[in-house]
Amino acid sequence: MENTLYAPWRNEYVAGSNVDGCVFCHISEHPELDNDHHVLYRDEFCFMVMNRYPYTPGHFMIIPHHHTDALEALDPATWLHMSGLAQRGVKMLKESLNAHGVNIGMNLGKAGGAGIAEHIHLHLVPRWERDTNFITSIAQTRVYSTDFERIYHKLRDLLPQYL
Repeated sequence: MENTLYAPWRNEYVAGSNVDGCVFCHISEHPELDNDHHVLYRDEFCFMVMNRYPYTPGHFMIIPHHHTDALEALDPATWLHMSGLAQRGVKMLKESLNAHGVNIGMNLGKAGGAGIAEHIHLHLVPRWERDTNFITSIAQTRVYSTDFERIYHKLRDLLPQYL
């Protein structure tokens, strides 16, 4: 038996134009498109952007402007800065979305599970007790319980008080 789960709000992303080259470099180089790209924050070291394929509502990434696929090649000052933003991001997710916990991680390289292996990025994924259900377990389908745009605007507007 085949099931179909319709998600028409994703049509713009699926049918939209593709970026030549690295998508993260494209976002880094076009601050004038921050709202379209769902950028939460940017500074001289990195930027924070909502994940277009979130595991849970509020899933975002911290990405260095420097294009590299090797964490060990990243300038230590940039890594330290990203770590500080991650600490503040965890606090924001717990306080503003009432997350019970947060997964933080990097998938380094294609073999390490990275979807965009050419440019390192740090995931922050808010989690709630019992946030998985049968549809995730048996149908390899995720249910996103709230509007993506609503969460983006909420986090973007709250972030300055955490920085």
